[in-house]
Amino acid sequence: MKPIAFILLAGAALAGAKPTVYFIRHGEKPSDEADNTLSAQGAQRAQCLRQVFGAGSRYDIGRIMAQTPKADGSRQRPYDTVAPLAADLGIPVDTSCDRDDSDCVRDVVKGYSGSNNILICWEHKQLKNLAKALGAKGVDAYPSDRFDIIWTDPSPYKQIVDVTSEGCPGLDNN
Repeated sequence: MKPIAFILLAGAALAGAKPTVYFIRHGEKPSDEADNTLSAQGAQRAQCLRQVFGAGSRYDIGRIMAQTPKADGSRQRPYDTVAPLAADLGIPVDTSCDRDDSDCVRDVVKGYSGSNNILICWEHKQLKNLAKALGAKGVDAYPSDRFDIIWTDPSPYKQIVDVTSEGCPGLDNN
């Protein structure tokens, strides 16, 4: 095969490649349930994610999604968790989907045409529904007592193939 033909074929294959989706839970919350902010540990996790998913990481993030925050400040934690990372990467956080709108998330993922991967930060109770909306089978609920788990769902989004810790020093059991 001539070099130019190989380059064109490789480029076409990459252009058609679908991203891997990574699901994470928002950072830790204060003990006061009425408080919609991140706790000190949650803010520390948001800073740690800058290294975990940042430029040069194996995750190669090109799009970040978080559920739509409400005007009263509720549902803000997912956005606050990924905002420092998004600023570092120079990409906006897509908050176009409501917390309970799994179909919206599916449509955004399926419509994504970038060559990088997608990070989705959401309320833990909804993560299973988001993965199922993409097509994943046999998804267990995200543990309510954990804030550090990364679910990996590669295209064609049929199965969570890896469950790992973010590995944030001082927060996770590394």
